[in-house]
Amino acid sequence: MDLEEIKEAAFSTTRHLSGDAIDDPDVMEDELGGVNVRDLSDMSSDSAGEEFDLENELAESDEPVDSDKEARQGLWSDDEDEDAEERLNAANIEGLSRRLDMQKAEDEARAQAELEEAGIHTNIEGDRPAILGDDSDDDQATPHRLAPDLQLLRTRITETIRVLDDFSKLAQPERSRADYTSQLLKDICAYYGYSSFLAEKLFNLFSPREAFAFFEANETPRPLVIRTNTLRTHRRELAQSLINRGVTLEPVGKWSKVGLQIFEAQVPLGATPEYLAGHYILQAASSFLPVMALAPQENERILDMAAAPGGKTTHISALMRNTGVVFANDANKTRAKALIGNIHRMGVKNTIVCNYSALDFPKVMGGFDRVLLDAPCSGTGVISKDPSVKTNKTEKDFLKLPYMQKQLLLHAIDSTDHASKTGGYLVYSTCSVTIEENEMVVQYVLAKRPNVKLVPTGLPFGREGFTNIGGKVFHPSMKETRRYYPHAYNVDGFFVAKFKKMGPTKAGTTVRIANADSVVDAEDKDADSGVAIDRSPIMEEAKDDDFGGWDESEDEKYMEKARRAAMRKKGKDPRTVNGGKAKMRAR
Repeated sequence: MDLEEIKEAAFSTTRHLSGDAIDDPDVMEDELGGVNVRDLSDMSSDSAGEEFDLENELAESDEPVDSDKEARQGLWSDDEDEDAEERLNAANIEGLSRRLDMQKAEDEARAQAELEEAGIHTNIEGDRPAILGDDSDDDQATPHRLAPDLQLLRTRITETIRVLDDFSKLAQPERSRADYTSQLLKDICAYYGYSSFLAEKLFNLFSPREAFAFFEANETPRPLVIRTNTLRTHRRELAQSLINRGVTLEPVGKWSKVGLQIFEAQVPLGATPEYLAGHYILQAASSFLPVMALAPQENERILDMAAAPGGKTTHISALMRNTGVVFANDANKTRAKALIGNIHRMGVKNTIVCNYSALDFPKVMGGFDRVLLDAPCSGTGVISKDPSVKTNKTEKDFLKLPYMQKQLLLHAIDSTDHASKTGGYLVYSTCSVTIEENEMVVQYVLAKRPNVKLVPTGLPFGREGFTNIGGKVFHPSMKETRRYYPHAYNVDGFFVAKFKKMGPTKAGTTVRIANADSVVDAEDKDADSGVAIDRSPIMEEAKDDDFGGWDESEDEKYMEKARRAAMRKKGKDPRTVNGGKAKMRAR
């Protein structure tokens, strides 16, 4: 065996031997195939002259020098190995690159093995996390648990959402999607403090991951926003004044020309000279949206049916530049006092405050160019402000509130002047995100009042209203409505719909009263025949038995009693009115 073969064998051996093994002659002998290691140094020294002569011959010739010999000599120690790597050339770079790739692959394999040993979940095929335990274990453990482990709950929530996002690959074979959803709802109720009824209602509005973002956003307050009163000042001047008082702020967004978002304030914003002078009002950014959709014009007659505490009313007056007239109504006399205070402070001069039930319109007054109805609601869009909503709303509330909202919206439509040259518009808004208070109310009104239609709100952002959700199908024009969520736009949850009244409301024009919540309006026509089709289910006529039909003569006394009670509530004497009618009939 010549010198080059011996060095090659020694080089390959040292790549997988430790330092102790290199010092052991027996090991070296085994690895080198019987070569005596103790004679290796002698052979190297005897051949030094030969190598020197070879280098001189190569230097005299014009042929390129093979530097593998120099690299191999330097690989016997760490220092020499570094020197060899520094002298890279076309001859040895391929071998060194291959060695680095092998070392990198070994490091990655070791890291992956450590991850698997530690039990860390990775999103790879075949990884099916065991999130759900046995039902019997859960039933036994729950009564004895004094307080939930929040860290465990949050981890399980995120893992369950990950499974639902890729159910076919990550779910346990014996578990259904309903099992995971049920567990996720239980964890959300325990972690965030919602009632099971409300958590399920809100969860069904989104995908699992977006629902988690919605619940998480409700735990943090929305940014503090003020609205500049353009009747008193300009936004730039107001911002400079507040900055001089140590307030950190910036414009609320490109969509608003009057909003300022406050980050930090050294003074109470409700007691600054600018506030007392009426230069601004503390108002949520989402409350700008209904007035922007209403788009009031100068010299119009406008009705704000639920005006207190006056943020939207003063915004309307500012856009009208104190021209025309605004009727600010609120049924609560105590809240009306706050409304009057803000009107005076903000320098509003074109507003009349009244204290009527909104259901009294248009009997009290009608024929308005534009009407704004910011209806009372459950407050599911402002949970960050009022956390009590999580537990104090029941199924009964979502029956009573939509009924009242439907009646208010019908009266608002009847109070609007369809013949207005500049208006004829109505805006309906709520600070709720449930479909019972939004899309279903609008659907009912479209069925009851065929003389109105939905039109674009003109708002620069927001998600379209639902046209199909949870098995409920709404009118295609519902996409003109806008929804706002705290996790999507960092504003309070809100719903805005804008109507255009095209004609007067006539008696007998309401259609499909039997099932107004689940059908489209009368303009839905068959594509082939062009005939309007009533898609409401056919109701069987009441049979003449003990449980069917109505005896109007029997109910007349109850109806008369209710009518007289309503008159007394309005301060009228039923006997005087009835006596007057009787005298007129006698004449």
